[in-house]
Parts: sequence; structure tokens; C-alpha cells
Amino acid sequence: MNLEGRTALVTGAGRGIGRGCAIELARAGADIAINDRQPSADTESTLTEIRALGRQAILVDGDAFERTSCEGIVARAIEGLGKIDILVSNPAFSRRGDFLNFDPAIFDKVLQGTLVAGFHISQLVARHMVERNQGGKIVFISSVHARIPYAGSVAYNAGKSGLNHMAQTIAAELIRYRINVNVIEPGWIDTPGEHIAFGDEAIKAGAAILPWKRLGTPADIGQAAAFLCSPAADYITGTSLLVDGGYALRAALPVLEAKT
Repeated sequence: MNLEGRTALVTGAGRGIGRGCAIELARAGADIAINDRQPSADTESTLTEIRALGRQAILVDGDAFERTSCEGIVARAIEGLGKIDILVSNPAFSRRGDFLNFDPAIFDKVLQGTLVAGFHISQLVARHMVERNQGGKIVFISSVHARIPYAGSVAYNAGKSGLNHMAQTIAAELIRYRINVNVIEPGWIDTPGEHIAFGDEAIKAGAAILPWKRLGTPADIGQAAAFLCSPAADYITGTSLLVDGGYALRAALPVLEAKT
């Protein structure tokens, strides 16, 4: 998975899955433009770790949910690195709630962050890739929620399902430019946001009952992204890669082991 000479833009890269993707792409040899809403200790830590790997790293802060801001993010990434060969689109916003009482304004905001934001950043980067005529790699970070309709997540489920279908459509349209477009569907990943949402004890208890007996890590997702962005995956486009340690297979596993 050699990405020497490649440059990547990773949105939402201050922490969690975005950080994991940025670091693993850098470990494979890419120079990285990381995006987060604003400079912070998290973004500085990510930049420091990438630079320690011997790669160039710049921060292009801005709100990846909004079109005008996305235009600035992409322009500054190109200015700073000279080009964008790889995009990992990782913006997301999630709120849980019962469907009958779900706030319509929050529903719109979740779709904006989870689906529409991916359209904006990918369209802008794809135009740059087409203009350069050197191909490219686009990876959208989706979720196991795209295929499992978890109760209490009506907006997030809809957004991620829509993201998957949008990515396949984009893949079909960009194939003639040799731009690979794929999706990663993480399962339950050990991120700071999950600890805030569920608490440390619930995370520990939940990990024990997962098929792989642990939560996934940002590095697990980052390594999958590095593969999809590498020459090893040049013949892969329009696909969705489930990276969940068997999470989606739980209903298929036996409740009791059969006697032999």
C-alpha cells in the first residue's frame, strides 16, 4: 500500500476515525491536508504525529458541512500541497431520538452533516481531479447503520444509506476519468465521541459481547482507507467495504454452540 508521492485531504481529521485515516495514509507515504472546524489541541496532535512519520502535513480548518467553506478547504489544500490525489470524506453529525418526537430541524442538520456535506466536498475535489486528468481516489466514511435500521437513529440511518447510494452514483459517473469511488462502513469504533455518548463502562461491557471481542479502532478504518487509496485497489470502485469485526453478522451467529 505505497502512497509515496500522493497527497490526501481528510475531513474531520482532528480525532477519531478521521485522525486514524490521516495517520494511516501518512504511514503509507502520503502527504496530508487535515480538516477540522477550527485549530485545536486535537488537530495539532494529528499534525505532529503525521510529521513524525516524515510526511508533510497542513491544517485546512473550516466547516465541511457548508458549501462556501468547503470551497475554501479544497482551495487551501491544493495551494498547500499542490494537488489532491485522495479524498477521505468523513463529516458526520448524529443525534438519536424516537421517530414520533424527532425534531425536524435536527433531522435536517443530521442529513446536512452526514449526506449533503459529502456531496459538496467530493464534487469540488472531483472537479480538481478531472481537470488534472491523473485519476484519483475518493473514500466516503459511512456506517453499519447504512444497512441496519437501528431504532432511535432515523436521521443518521437515512443519511448513511443515502451516502452509500450517492457514492455508487458518483463512482459510475467518474469511472471514465479513472477516479475510484468507494465507501467504508465502520462498525462500533472506539472513538472519543463514543465514550462521550455511552460512557466508559458501557463501552467496556459492549466490547465483550461483540463477535471480535473488542471495538474497532480508528487505525482499523485508516488501514482500510489506505488500501482503497492504494494501487492495490485500482480495480475496485463503487463498492462498500464493511469494517466491523463481524458486528453486522451478530444475528447470524449461533446463540448456543451445537454439540458435536
